[in-house]
Amino acid sequence: MKFELYTSAVLTRDVPEHKLKRGDVVTPVDHHIAPDGSEGYSIEVFNALGDTIAVTAVSEASLEPLRADEVLAARVLAA
Repeated sequence: MKFELYTSAVLTRDVPEHKLKRGDVVTPVDHHIAPDGSEGYSIEVFNALGDTIAVTAVSEASLEPLRADEVLAARVLAA
């Protein structure tokens, strides 16, 4: 699935090197080949105040669109 850049998407897997969890909301900012050779995106992740906390690359399969039946929530970024 192609994602529109600078819109919200949801992670389908954990990204432990950035302390990100499945279900975190992210923003695709560039479309390119992912580190594993598949279609992918660079994503930017913001905290609840809108500050950037991570920028990384993931495969397209690591993202899914937001759905109308989902509720956003906040969690503490593990130390």
